[in-house]
Amino acid sequence: MSHDHHHSAETSTARLLVTMLLNFFITIIEIIGGIFSGSLSLLSDAFHNFSDGIAIIISYIAIKLSKKPRSLKYTFGLKRAEILAAIINSSALIIISFFLIKEAFDRLYNPSTINGSLMLIVAAGGLIANLVGTVLLKKGSDKNLNLKAAYLHLIGDAVSSLAVIIGAVFIIYFNIYWLDPILTILISLYIFKEAYGIVKEALDIIMMSSPAEIDVQYLSELVKSIPGIKNIHHVHLWKLNDTDIHFEAHVETDNILIGDTNIMQKRIKELLHEKFEITHTTLQFECNNCAVKELV
Repeated sequence: MSHDHHHSAETSTARLLVTMLLNFFITIIEIIGGIFSGSLSLLSDAFHNFSDGIAIIISYIAIKLSKKPRSLKYTFGLKRAEILAAIINSSALIIISFFLIKEAFDRLYNPSTINGSLMLIVAAGGLIANLVGTVLLKKGSDKNLNLKAAYLHLIGDAVSSLAVIIGAVFIIYFNIYWLDPILTILISLYIFKEAYGIVKEALDIIMMSSPAEIDVQYLSELVKSIPGIKNIHHVHLWKLNDTDIHFEAHVETDNILIGDTNIMQKRIKELLHEKFEITHTTLQFECNNCAVKELV
C-alpha cells in the first residue's frame, strides 16, 4: 500500500507539471488573442488559465510538503499543506470572479467591436489544452481537496473556453457583441460557486469541525452498545486532511482488568473504521474518574 501511495503521488506531481506548462502556454496565447480581438471573455479565460498555472504550482509544493516525514516539531507531519493550498487556490478564484464580473458590466455599458474569427481560433486552442489538463488531473481529484481545487480550475476554464467559442460564433454570424460580457458573467458565477464549496470544506477541516457525514450522537450510541462500556465522553472528532479522520474520547467501564480494555479498544477501533472510516483512534479508559461526563 505504501508503494502504491508513493507511485500515485509521483504520478500526480508529474501530471501537475505537464498541466502547468499547458496553462501558461494557453495564457500567453489568449492574452495576445484577447488584446487583438478585443474580447473580454477571451481575456477572462486567459486570467483563469494563468490562475490555474499558479494554482498548480501551489498544489505541487503542497504535495511535496505533505510527503515529508513527521518530526518532533510537526508530529502530524505537514499533511495540511494541501488543505492550505486548496484554500489559497479557491480564494484566488473567488477574487478573480468578482473582478471579471465588474469588468463585464463595464463592457455592457461601453460595448466595443470584437474580432470574432480570431476569438474563435484562440478559444478553440484553449479548449483543447484545458480538456487535456482535466483528463490528466481527474484521477485522484475526488479523494484530495488540493487536486480537486486544481481540477476545478481546469474544468472552469474548459467550460469558459467552450462558452467563448459559442460567443465567437454568434459574434461572427449575428454581430451580437453584448454576448461576450454576458458569457464572462456566467463563467465567473459558475467558478465562484465551485470555489466557494472547496473553501467551505477546507475551512471546516482547518477549524477541526466534525466531518459532516458522521453523526457524533449515533457514533456514541454504537460505542456504548459494546458490552462492558458504561459511557463515552470528552469526544473529539476531526479531519487531519481530506482522507485522515481522527477520533479521541474517554471511555468509562466497570472495574475491569487492563487486558480486557485492550480487547474493548480493538473492538471500538474496528467498529469506527468499518462504520465511519475513522483512521486514527485514541481512547482513555477509566472507571468513575471524570466529574463531568458530557459527550462533548
